[in-house]
Amino acid sequence: MGAGRATGQDSAGTVRRGPGFEMNTRYDVIVIGGGAIGCAAAVFLRESGVPRVCVLEPDPTYAKAATPVATGGCRRLFALPENIRMSQFSIGFFKDFASHVGVEGYAPDVQWKERGYLFIVGSGHERVLEENFRVQQREGVQVELLDRAAIAARYPWMRCDDLALGVLSPQDGWLDPNSVLQGFRRKAQATGVAFLRERAVDLYMRGNRVVEVELGSGQRLQADHVVNAAGCWAASIAKLVGVDLPVNPMRRFEHYVELADELPVMPLIKDPDRLIIRPEGKGYAVGLVKSDEPRGFNLDVDPAWFQEVVWPACAARVPAFEQLRLVREWAGLYDECELDGNMILGRCTGGPENFLVACGFSGHGLMHSPAVGRALAELVVHGRFETLDLSRMGYQRVIDGVPCRETGIV
Repeated sequence: MGAGRATGQDSAGTVRRGPGFEMNTRYDVIVIGGGAIGCAAAVFLRESGVPRVCVLEPDPTYAKAATPVATGGCRRLFALPENIRMSQFSIGFFKDFASHVGVEGYAPDVQWKERGYLFIVGSGHERVLEENFRVQQREGVQVELLDRAAIAARYPWMRCDDLALGVLSPQDGWLDPNSVLQGFRRKAQATGVAFLRERAVDLYMRGNRVVEVELGSGQRLQADHVVNAAGCWAASIAKLVGVDLPVNPMRRFEHYVELADELPVMPLIKDPDRLIIRPEGKGYAVGLVKSDEPRGFNLDVDPAWFQEVVWPACAARVPAFEQLRLVREWAGLYDECELDGNMILGRCTGGPENFLVACGFSGHGLMHSPAVGRALAELVVHGRFETLDLSRMGYQRVIDGVPCRETGIV
């Protein structure tokens, strides 16, 4: 951790970098990470009246970022009220995305597809699904509880003999992740947020506050608040101020396949083996999370995973997938929270008082980005959550070693 040396700057408080370039060296908030969470935070911070906001994003192509290669699913099928409420707000935001983030000459279309989510389970898992269903109903979610016969009648093209129960949320769906990212980014830029193609390499403290962020270029920026939204890199940023985050990068694969004959209109399906199938263009996006995947920054595609695991699982659930054609496949990273699979949000007990984290989303960051962006703005401006109480998602549970588990992850 840096010792806080003085920052070199001219009398106007700016650093020059090449002919004609002028950069502020002091900001009200510096956001580390320019993915969906970081850009959403920047938008809400500006809308909350924070004048000087800066986002640090070393790769504006987002080649290794989680957002552009996400599945794009948005659901209310959770067990924790906090997650359901974040989804309620975020899905509504996405459905009217262009009016929220559109700027002159640019009205982003996130290609929202409201075709529903269907969680299905086998024998022995009915109780959890039923309990979650009751929570979802209390939270005002439109959900249907389906027994095996009802599932088979509604989806005759799907194998159902091994199923016991299903829950359908018809108002859930999916969208285009990159359109969300670019929409938030353009809105932030249009409202005056500074985007720097820089990497944060050190944080300098004075007392119990972060006072400067050192960039890879060697320059220093002063900040009143620092938001760590660095995704899979969030843990390494937090270590700079002595905070340990149980967040690691976990590789997961996505595959796009096509069938000779298109199936009837279908929801996003998640089955007992954690297989995900959803329509995508002329074909289908499929994936199966490998929970014991070694942690690390590995973006190599393993063809054997599709051939030996995913394809057989697809064919076992939907017989038409026996004749699928694999068109392309790719790898992405989850910022996996090893404690409980839920995000870590807010100030860190024992850490700097002006240092906020938003990480460990474990695959739910994109779908909750509007709610998280709003929450971060509230913490900066008001020092507390104003609309949704997300205290249970804080760092204290890491200190206590008490997980806040989400049983709505089938």
